[in-house]
Amino acid sequence: MAMTDFKIIRRSLFSRLFSTIITTITVATAVGLMLVLLTMPDAAESAFKSGSGNMHMLVSRDPSSMQSVLNGVFYMEAPGNSIDWKTYENLQKRIRILDYAIPIQQGDTYRGFPVLASTPEFFSRFKPAHDRDWEFTDGQPFAGEFEIVAGANVASALGLALGQELILTHGSGVSRKGTPDPEAKDDDEHAGSDHDHDDFSYTVVGILQRTGGPHDRAIFTDLNSAWIIHAHDRRERESSGHIEKTTIDDLSDDDRLITGVYLRVATRKGSAMSGAQQMVFNQLRADTSITVADPVQEINKMFVIIGNIDQIFIAMAIVVMISSGIAIMLALYNSMELRRRQIAVLRVLGCSQSRIFGLIVTESAILGVAGAVMGVALAWLGTEAVATVMNQKLGLVIDATLPLPITAIVIMSTIGLASVAGLVPAFQAYRTPVVRNLRPLG
Repeated sequence: MAMTDFKIIRRSLFSRLFSTIITTITVATAVGLMLVLLTMPDAAESAFKSGSGNMHMLVSRDPSSMQSVLNGVFYMEAPGNSIDWKTYENLQKRIRILDYAIPIQQGDTYRGFPVLASTPEFFSRFKPAHDRDWEFTDGQPFAGEFEIVAGANVASALGLALGQELILTHGSGVSRKGTPDPEAKDDDEHAGSDHDHDDFSYTVVGILQRTGGPHDRAIFTDLNSAWIIHAHDRRERESSGHIEKTTIDDLSDDDRLITGVYLRVATRKGSAMSGAQQMVFNQLRADTSITVADPVQEINKMFVIIGNIDQIFIAMAIVVMISSGIAIMLALYNSMELRRRQIAVLRVLGCSQSRIFGLIVTESAILGVAGAVMGVALAWLGTEAVATVMNQKLGLVIDATLPLPITAIVIMSTIGLASVAGLVPAFQAYRTPVVRNLRPLG
């Protein structure tokens, strides 16, 4: 008997195939959108927070704390303002309870990928995640001038290997579309928006293992090397011609510039936080010439804004979901006029009114099941696409899996809504008069 019911429902759905497909797609769109909006923000927030590593604060001269974090940690763009070396040294002297104060300089690129210059402490003291040290697929950290360590994404995209020599570009080094162009050559006209540092070549000495953070898409080099190549540019401009290669001895105080400082306050062994963090933060903020940012705090602010936007989109997804329920109801309701004779025949063959009612509700629920299954597939594709884009653009590895509890709730809610949507046409079918609808047509 159950098989007979299934055949009746199947024939009913296939008899109006176009309507069935459109209704299913409508439900699937709502389910997919809902799942993506419910799962991705938390996964993205977790990835962003882990991306700041074990630093407590970031000092820069960017206009705002948010911009400081986006530039200094996530490489959105090179900071526009520099910090002189004396300011950095004074900062170290003023704050005596620091675990580390690691200077960084940004501004150069290689084939569109950002270059971060720092000191050896970057690899020995700073961690890319609270519970993870730097690990190398091949090679080792830079130990001298004009040596380069490549992040995992960069090495993979460009096919970098130990011993390979590179020429860095001053500027963004992006394609016309604004994205890193791995196919560009060093002398390609699109390789950099400013100029190549072609008087100096760097050697790849290390390739990092993937960390899942923004540093996977960066290249790292020694701070002295960055100072030298920019001092060489300055000396060429001043002499209006070609000069001998610049060395560390040719640097002036004005050449020793950085764009930021990674700070970590001393903590107890095994502890990620320190009770002195707020005191140090307030002490640094008293200097209005610098911008002091707490990366985790700024990321929280960013996701509060994103969360407010998400609520709007979730509300829209709910509206689409309700609309899909209405679409199911209308599709079945409108089909009732054409199915009255079929229902009357079923009644004559022994189908009770309650069974007819159940067939229509079941048909509606099946539309919900089909839409939910397709929606989960769309959500999986959507989360994978978002995770891929975030990895390519920011180097973040986002967990693209759909949490089972949330997925189950959305699926059951969809099926429930579809079943409720079938009540009106089911009641219409329940009340279909047998005699009137068995009269000869015409």
